[in-house]
Amino acid sequence: MPEHRIGTQEEFDAAREELLAEEKKLTRRSDELARNRRELPWVPVEKDYGFETAGGTRSLADLFGGRSQLLVYHFMFGPPYEAGCPVCSSIADTLSPNAVHLNARDVTLICSSRAPIDKLLAYRERMGWRFDWVSTVGSDFHRDLGFQYTEEELGPFLESDIPPTVRQMAEACGTDVLGYVTEGPGLSAYALSNGSVYRTYVTTARGLEPAMAYYGLLDRTPLGRHEEGEETHWPLPRGLGRSDRLQHQGPALPGEREPRAMCLLDGGGFVIAHVRSFGPTDLGVDASVVEATVFDAIRSVHAGLPEARIS
Repeated sequence: MPEHRIGTQEEFDAAREELLAEEKKLTRRSDELARNRRELPWVPVEKDYGFETAGGTRSLADLFGGRSQLLVYHFMFGPPYEAGCPVCSSIADTLSPNAVHLNARDVTLICSSRAPIDKLLAYRERMGWRFDWVSTVGSDFHRDLGFQYTEEELGPFLESDIPPTVRQMAEACGTDVLGYVTEGPGLSAYALSNGSVYRTYVTTARGLEPAMAYYGLLDRTPLGRHEEGEETHWPLPRGLGRSDRLQHQGPALPGEREPRAMCLLDGGGFVIAHVRSFGPTDLGVDASVVEATVFDAIRSVHAGLPEARIS
């Protein structure tokens, strides 16, 4: 473990009091932002989206399931994928047990992906999740929210030197680089009032962190998230990924290749597999070197992408 400043209990107590004051300021500011978020204007959803579910085709209003509020996690699982995005899978591990508590507060939580419904349900069964999952195959739902990109929009990135970790993440999903980066993660919220559906909130990138409970816990550990600026010089275990693989802590099962490096979300409206500095990767290169390469790739992609589209 890295060396750290050692102090007395008195020094700790004094520093902790100062930090507590800052934490309370942040809590109050977060409360204020939550109020501002709720006060955003509602946008009527006028397009007639269709969703494939385990029970057949449903409308957006049907997905509320008798409740007045709906949260949709836009899970990266495109048509060519054979398995869901490892990072989205780690998020789903947090979402699944919380669905029942949200239901009790008049909120329905679902996941939405562009892969065929049979693929989604099979993967849900594999992972042991219990939330409803819908397919938007043939629908503009993800595209209209800015969570789906075209080959033309991705052109500058695809023509650049693709970072090895991006290829690894694509492999882990059973697709190629284009198939992988065509998808983007996100969270959208809706209200059902007097028979009409309204979009009330949309976020992506670090806006998804409330759905990643492990981050809040990691932020309170001695070594934190092991992200940029949190330098560490010793090998850490594999990070965000599919829980059924993390439990094994060994080679990937037949037919799949999991990156040993930690892959995280980054960037406004776009997701890229992103290696943090914590030791050598399976590729035999230092993760910090790959990290800088991926940051450059993310910036180049963002330069050519449109803002999120809200219908």
